Amino acid sequence: MSAPPAPIAFIDLKTQQARVRPQIEARFSAILDHGQYVNGPEVAELEAALCAFTGAEKALAVASGTDALLIPMMAMGLGAGDAVFLPAFTYNATASAVILAGATPVFVDVLGDDFCIDPADLERRIEAVNREGRLKPRLIVPVDLFGIPADYEAIFGLAGMHELMVLADAAQSFGARWKGRWAGAIAPVTATSFFPSKALGAFGDGGAVLFRDPELYEACEEVRWHGTDSGRKESVRVGFNGRMDSLQCAVVLEKLSIFADELESRRKIAAIYDERLSGVVDPQRYGTGCERGHGLYTVALDRRDEVQAALKADGAPTAVYYSQPLHRMKAFAAYAPEGGLPQCERLAERVLSLPMHPYLTEDQAHYIADRLIAALAD
Repeated sequence: MSAPPAPIAFIDLKTQQARVRPQIEARFSAILDHGQYVNGPEVAELEAALCAFTGAEKALAVASGTDALLIPMMAMGLGAGDAVFLPAFTYNATASAVILAGATPVFVDVLGDDFCIDPADLERRIEAVNREGRLKPRLIVPVDLFGIPADYEAIFGLAGMHELMVLADAAQSFGARWKGRWAGAIAPVTATSFFPSKALGAFGDGGAVLFRDPELYEACEEVRWHGTDSGRKESVRVGFNGRMDSLQCAVVLEKLSIFADELESRRKIAAIYDERLSGVVDPQRYGTGCERGHGLYTVALDRRDEVQAALKADGAPTAVYYSQPLHRMKAFAAYAPEGGLPQCERLAERVLSLPMHPYLTEDQAHYIADRLIAALAD
């Protein structure tokens, strides 16, 4: 067995930082000069740049991806007795935001091929909540897991049929497209994250709420700034400090300037994986009209833990997102559906994410594929 072609990083932030460091340092110097560390001009500049890239009508830079979910939920007036439907195979922030908003999460199973919310199971659970009458269905939160858009055609159909709102969780899918629309301009309201490891990340926490339909924009802006009106004089609703600071906005602005180039590099690596691993693992598939954002490259396979250990020994780092579905976590046990969620539970035992970043070389991608194929053959 040959050695890996140079050490392989699961996510390479150092090379990216070197590429944009001079520009970021110049922006930091400008911020130190003007002294507007909160709500400096970089905030509005980033919001405008996000709209220009995604086609969204409006954008709000916020303090984290969790805040990007919570702020619109609060602006919608969610509270006790409201049901919010979301997949159980995702990061815990999606469910936590629902509970923090005072609503009740209703966990939905996912599809075994795209790993995103299952529209058929979603419909069953909406109808079950209606029959029971204890909760009022209010919101669907589809998650574009690992950078692949959910089935929005089916989701929008169900939302219209049952008069539900849709808030897309695009924390992992900035750069994805559905029917020509970029993530951020697919759903009426979209939450995204700028956690450093995301395809578009900050040097700390950050996020954004993007609006195709700006109806909720003003309310979200008020929630973000302690619930105050535009003059910052009176509290007109309950809110909190959900602002993204000028320094983090400056970082994301510079990373956004190279994002299209990085996305193309991610596509090339994904194409190598697609070709080399076809018929070897179960890929995360995506529907007609969808383009991946390549936030992560995730497959499903048997003997996952054994294969992961073999890859680690060969110098090929991997990660597991997620080894436990939300309905099996202690914090959310009270909301676990009777009978469980079979696909969520099956995927939690089989998913494996491979290195995916713009600075992975083609030789490294081929090496990772070689070692994965060998590990499965043993």
